[in-house]
Amino acid sequence: GVEGRIDHMDLDSTGERLFVCALGNNSLEVIDLRQNKRVHSITGLRSPQGVAYLPELDRIFVANDKGGICKFYDGKSYQPTGELNLGDDADNVRYDASAKRIYAGFGNGGIAVISAANGKSIASIKLAAHPEAFALEKQGHRIFVNVPSADHVAVIDRDKATVIATWKTDGAS
Repeated sequence: GVEGRIDHMDLDSTGERLFVCALGNNSLEVIDLRQNKRVHSITGLRSPQGVAYLPELDRIFVANDKGGICKFYDGKSYQPTGELNLGDDADNVRYDASAKRIYAGFGNGGIAVISAANGKSIASIKLAAHPEAFALEKQGHRIFVNVPSADHVAVIDRDKATVIATWKTDGAS
């Protein structure tokens, strides 16, 4: 039932659910992997592009491109529990379970650092341009951010919430 493009996804491995950003439908689709079917749609979103499931809080975080509004939802009822305005083009989302922090790319060049517990902004890390993708280092405290329009990968120290290096990509795709 999804029309158009889908974007990022996240997994609830314990509950065996897959959360899919249905950007073309302006919805978040919840798929029950045991039944192999859609069990719920969160509608009324504005081009959802990023999603993170927070298992210990049973909460879902959805980043919306249009307007930059990020919304929190209860993982059982799917009812909204809060929102945070990042200003524009909220996109990729990653969750650091050990630090209980959410990282969301946004706007013309930023990574927002958000408290998972209360949904409040902790910091905003400035980048040279819009982040297209990023990964959290598993055994360390860095974030590696693809910033294609600046032709580099930015390396961020999560503890300091600052860019500590850039690695030139020389226009590589």
